[in-house]
Amino acid sequence: MKKVATRFAPSPTGPLHIGGVRTALFNWLYSKNQNGKFYLRVEDTDKERSKEEYKNQIIKSLKWIGINYDEKEYIQSNKIKDHVKIANELLKNGQAYKCYCSSEEIEEQKKRAKQKKIPYIYDRKWRDKSEANAPKNIQPVIRFKSKIDGTSLLKDLVQGDVEIDNNTIEDFIILRNDGTPTYNLSASVDDHHMNVTHIIRGDDHKINTFKQIQIYQAMKWEMPSFAHIPLIHTIEGKKLSKRDKASTLDDYSKIGIMPDALRNYLLRLGWSYKDKEIFTLDESIKLFNLEGIGKSPSKLDMNRILSMNEHYIKNIDENDLFDQLTEYCKLYKSEIQSDKKDKIKESLIFLKNKAKTLEDIFNNGQYIMVDEVNFNQDDIKLIDDKAKKVISDFNAQLGSVDKLNKETLEPIVNELIKSNDTNFKGVGQPLRIALTGSKFGPGIYDIIISLGKDEVRKRLTSKKIS
Repeated sequence: MKKVATRFAPSPTGPLHIGGVRTALFNWLYSKNQNGKFYLRVEDTDKERSKEEYKNQIIKSLKWIGINYDEKEYIQSNKIKDHVKIANELLKNGQAYKCYCSSEEIEEQKKRAKQKKIPYIYDRKWRDKSEANAPKNIQPVIRFKSKIDGTSLLKDLVQGDVEIDNNTIEDFIILRNDGTPTYNLSASVDDHHMNVTHIIRGDDHKINTFKQIQIYQAMKWEMPSFAHIPLIHTIEGKKLSKRDKASTLDDYSKIGIMPDALRNYLLRLGWSYKDKEIFTLDESIKLFNLEGIGKSPSKLDMNRILSMNEHYIKNIDENDLFDQLTEYCKLYKSEIQSDKKDKIKESLIFLKNKAKTLEDIFNNGQYIMVDEVNFNQDDIKLIDDKAKKVISDFNAQLGSVDKLNKETLEPIVNELIKSNDTNFKGVGQPLRIALTGSKFGPGIYDIIISLGKDEVRKRLTSKKIS
């Protein structure tokens, strides 16, 4: 039995789409589950639209989410000679033919099909014509001789049996008139040469699969297995496209979604195992199978992604969380100063409360990271004379406290509530604004303890609030 081999074959014509990431994930997990190989094939034959920056972004995105491919990435444009060779073999064996239709003739056929409201299918004009009658001024394309009669059956590992009438597949072009191969030829040749055993991809490729199966049959190659996974839709039920907001991995990493959380979410997007929701990486590999993939499109739900991310924030090792926060701040915010790192690390236990993203933790910890408080202009207006007295009284009583903890701070706050005829908010809010610049944020005791006595006293005597 052949060793399982899967591949992910994106085109570097734009950033890697979230749907593509899930396809890569399913291929990778299946090959790892079967102790097989997983390859990355960069389909860069569209020279005008393919860009090195997109290829690098694809590689970086896969690495970020933890998908590691075997061997070096396979660059399709380096293999064009192999594709052309197979086109010529098909021509020689009578499985393909030269078509001399002009672009005007093809346009006319398309126009007539549109008027009749039927799908355009090339009329096979040159299928059985002698080349002796070929016009001299037209460079031909090479078309594959598709089956005309009967039906073809695809035993899909996700969708089940899919049958179509052969006459619905046109004699598709395998070599353009400039001598370059088309997608269906290149993909088939590469899959064969790479010994790919399982082709797992979006169900928008089903018609391509029927074309590629015919190339395999014509060349008498061993047929791979096919699995077509339903597409991802927006929450409104529309097909997700590259133009949608939050469609690339960069969109998620920028707001502080962690790779493990997003990978777990994508795993569960269209795949299930019993009623299990959270999967470690090892569990994902051990339990993944094609039988668990559903047949209906999945909806990308940002609330579920945030919920999954919140679960990971609460449950992962705090050293790991700190490392990810540090890297996130370095990439997207301002780098955490080395003298503030220990305080941030010690404070993670409460900074992560109610945080759904790394950005939330960054925002919660801003008051520690800054040397000078940045006041919210609306909130500072709340520091009236009564609030100023609370701040001044608290600062005076703090002088006699040796060790900052809830036990030493609580009596001071309770006494201030009583002496100023107010409530907990009447004391806590002015102190929070004075210390962090905002009325929102962590609990007041956590803020005071994390800043330390000297920094607290310094901030409480700031000219901006006195």
